[in-house]
Amino acid sequence: MLPGLASRILRTTHKRCLWKFAWNFGVKGMLSVEKFKRRIKRGEYFPPFLYLSIINSCNLRCQGCWVDVEEKDDIDLDTLNRTITDAKRHGNAFFGILGGEPFMHPELLDLLAAHPDCYFQLFTNGQFITEKVATRLRDLGNATPLVSIEGREITSDARRGKKDVFNKTMRGLEHCLRARLLTGVATSICQSNIDELLTEQWLQELIHRGVHYVWYHTYRPVGPKMNPQLALRPDQLVRVRKFVVEKRARMPIAIIDAYYDHDGQALCPMATGISHHISPRGDIEPCPIIQFATETIRDPRGLYATMRDSAFLRDFRELSAKATRGCVVLERPDLIKELVIRHGARDTTARGTALAEIEAMRPRFSQWLPGEEVPERHWMYRLTKKYWFCDFGAYRNVAHDAEAKALELKSKLDPAAQKVDTFAAAGVS
Repeated sequence: MLPGLASRILRTTHKRCLWKFAWNFGVKGMLSVEKFKRRIKRGEYFPPFLYLSIINSCNLRCQGCWVDVEEKDDIDLDTLNRTITDAKRHGNAFFGILGGEPFMHPELLDLLAAHPDCYFQLFTNGQFITEKVATRLRDLGNATPLVSIEGREITSDARRGKKDVFNKTMRGLEHCLRARLLTGVATSICQSNIDELLTEQWLQELIHRGVHYVWYHTYRPVGPKMNPQLALRPDQLVRVRKFVVEKRARMPIAIIDAYYDHDGQALCPMATGISHHISPRGDIEPCPIIQFATETIRDPRGLYATMRDSAFLRDFRELSAKATRGCVVLERPDLIKELVIRHGARDTTARGTALAEIEAMRPRFSQWLPGEEVPERHWMYRLTKKYWFCDFGAYRNVAHDAEAKALELKSKLDPAAQKVDTFAAAGVS
C-alpha cells in the first residue's frame, strides 16, 4: 500500500505542493502537536489545529445541513489574517477552511497567499474550482482541496438539493487533478450513499482518476432540518470502521478518519482539545455542530488567551469526556443544553433556533460502540495516531464502564429513530 501511494503522489503532484505539504503540514504539524502536549501538562489548552468556517453562503442546499446558507455572513480578510497570525505565534501551521462554500468568499485566495508558511485544507463542493483557480492553487502550493461527493448522479441531486451536482463537482475535481494539486474527496456517509461510495469499486475509480486521499465521516442529524432517516445504524457504523481500516491497509490511497485512535477506541477531537471551530461570525465554538459560544476571535486579549481561558470550552471538554468517548451531541443532547444554559452561551446562528434544535434531538448512537473496537492494521496509521492523533489523556481519569454506558444509552434512545435491537440482529452486539 505505502510504496504504491508514495509513487502515485510523487508522480502526480506538483513539487511545490509536495514541499508545502511535507514541511508546513508534515513537519510543522507534528511540532504543533508536540507543543500542544506540553501545554496540556501545564493545564493549558489551545488547539494545534483550527477549523474556520469563513462564510455561510453556499450554492447547494444539502439535506440536513446546519449552516445558514442563505445568509451573507463572512469573516473579513483582516480578521482572518490576525486570527491565523496569532495562532502561528503558538506553533500552529494547519487550518481547515470550511463554509458554506469557502470558494464563495471573495478573499479566499488572498488569505492563502498571505500565509505561505501554513497549510490549508479546503472543504469544498468543487463547483467553483475552474482551471484558473486550480492553477492559482498550484502556484500557491499551500492548500489541498477536499472535494465533497455525496453520491453518484441521482443520489447527489437528492442529497444536495440541486440538479447535475455530481457532474459539476467532478469537473472541479478534474481541474484540481490536472493542475497536479494534492487532492482529496470527502463523503458524509449516510443511508442514501453507503452502498454507492463505501465500496472498493469507488476507491478504485478515485485512484484511477488520480485522487490522493479520501475522508469518510458519518452523517450527524443536527440543525434546523435534521434528517434522522439518513443516520447510520450501529451495525453500519461498525461496517464503516472495518472498511476504512481494511482498505487503507492494502490500497494505494490514503483514507482519513477523525474519530478513532490507533487501538480503534472512539474519541472526539474536540473533547481531546486538539481542535475547535470558528463560525462565519467569528464565534469560537466547541465544534461545528455546537452552534453556541461565549467568546469571539475579536476579543482584544487575542485568540490564544481567549481560547486558553475559556470556561465554556474547558467545561465542554470535561463534560464530553465524562459522558462518552463518542459524540456527546448525539448521545446526550440534554447535557449540551445544560452546558449552554449554565454558561449563558449565545446562539451563534442567524436563525436563532439552535437551543430549540438541541431540545428536539433524541439520543442515538455515535462512533462509540463498546466492544466493537477495530484496531489499525497498518503500521504507519498506528504510529501516526498513537503519537499525533490520540485522546491525549482526555479520558484517562474518567471511569468508563462500557456495559453500564451502553445500557444507559439504550434507555435514552428514541426507539423510532434507532433501535438497539437492530445492532444485535446484525450480529455485532
